[in-house]
Amino acid sequence: MKLIYTFFIVCTTHLIFGQAGPIDFEPNGFGANWAWTTFENGNNPPVEMVANPSASGINLSSTVCKFTALVSGAPWAGFESVHGQGIGVFNLTAANCQIKVMVYKSVISPVGLKFATPSGASSGEILVSNTLVDQWEELTFDFTNVLSNPTSIGIDQIIFFPDFTQRSDNNICYIDNIKFSNQDGSQSAAPMVPAPTPTYPAASVISMFSNPYVDVTVDTWQAPWSQAQVTDLQIQGNDTKRYSSMNFAGIETLGGNQLDLSDMTHFRIDYWTANMDPFNIKLVDFGNDGQYAGGDDSESELSFQPVAQAWNTLEIPLSQFSNLNSVSHFSQLILSGLPAGTGVVFIDNVLFFDESQSNVHTADMIPFVIAPNPSSGIININGAQHSTSIQMYNMLGQLCFTAVCEATNTQIDVAHLKDGMYLLKLKDLQTGQMQNYRIDKK
Repeated sequence: MKLIYTFFIVCTTHLIFGQAGPIDFEPNGFGANWAWTTFENGNNPPVEMVANPSASGINLSSTVCKFTALVSGAPWAGFESVHGQGIGVFNLTAANCQIKVMVYKSVISPVGLKFATPSGASSGEILVSNTLVDQWEELTFDFTNVLSNPTSIGIDQIIFFPDFTQRSDNNICYIDNIKFSNQDGSQSAAPMVPAPTPTYPAASVISMFSNPYVDVTVDTWQAPWSQAQVTDLQIQGNDTKRYSSMNFAGIETLGGNQLDLSDMTHFRIDYWTANMDPFNIKLVDFGNDGQYAGGDDSESELSFQPVAQAWNTLEIPLSQFSNLNSVSHFSQLILSGLPAGTGVVFIDNVLFFDESQSNVHTADMIPFVIAPNPSSGIININGAQHSTSIQMYNMLGQLCFTAVCEATNTQIDVAHLKDGMYLLKLKDLQTGQMQNYRIDKK
């Protein structure tokens, strides 16, 4: 693993020129704090930011936008941002003209989307109907045909028509994750398989969150001062936590729940991210008085460079957190990274263990050199120090290749595999250390 002892000072600003987004309606993201105006909808109740009615499938977000289309409203009832606020000022171009919107509705009906300029000139609405009910569906609105239109220049307003139909009842419509085609799609990426299962003896573990063990009491996985949203979910039956709209997340064990880690030697966490680099871990001990800012607090942070879209397993000696004066009053775990405010990370197996009882050896492991990557045939694996097991999985979690290499330099042939992304797991059979690598087969 590569350890970088760095303190990051990060700040974020919303876009001044260029469309803001993705619009995810999370408190620290885009959309939730914008001024939205409803129109032609009876008495025009405001839109609401509410908990996701079904955090599953393609949408694991914590917060979504709710619009109630009233039976007394017009078919074209909807809501819009305020000119010159929120979304910024931008032009529709070939690079951003396809907009994806997630919707959750109890009825099948057209959803409308359009843009407007400060003068009120409109791009014209595009209507796309959902095909599913009571589950999330992603709709695509293609504005290619308006690129030559003057109304594609200087846009500063986005307008939604969630239920463009003559209705016989009030219809609740949920909207979420509006993305322009030039915006990072990694925020909706998610692991297809669960994190690897730790096998330490239970007697050598203090677990905060891990299915194989009895967890201690954690006061909160999202402290009030956090700038992130946490969602509990399952991946193939395995409990997992997802942090989104992330700048930093505070996890606290306070008062009587403080942890005495004096008998522990290592911290373990599994994490998966498609868009964060670096990923930072900070441990905080409140000292003998057990109080925050009591004068004897200490904290230490380490930074890691993840393998994207793969489970990264960290087994970190507590001694690496060199600025910790004590671990007998452990009170806070703080996760952070970049990009600030839009990071998404999945975590599992948050625990401490005693190496002397676990028969786990975590001396620094020299990273392997994997090349070429991407590859259409032979991949060279260089850097093995001892006998090393090789396993390759596809994104469905199916084992595609396994071998044991004895040489420092090894070759594997991936020509027979389908094009796509794979996870390469390398395990040093002498030390038990594991490293994961993403392999792209082209």
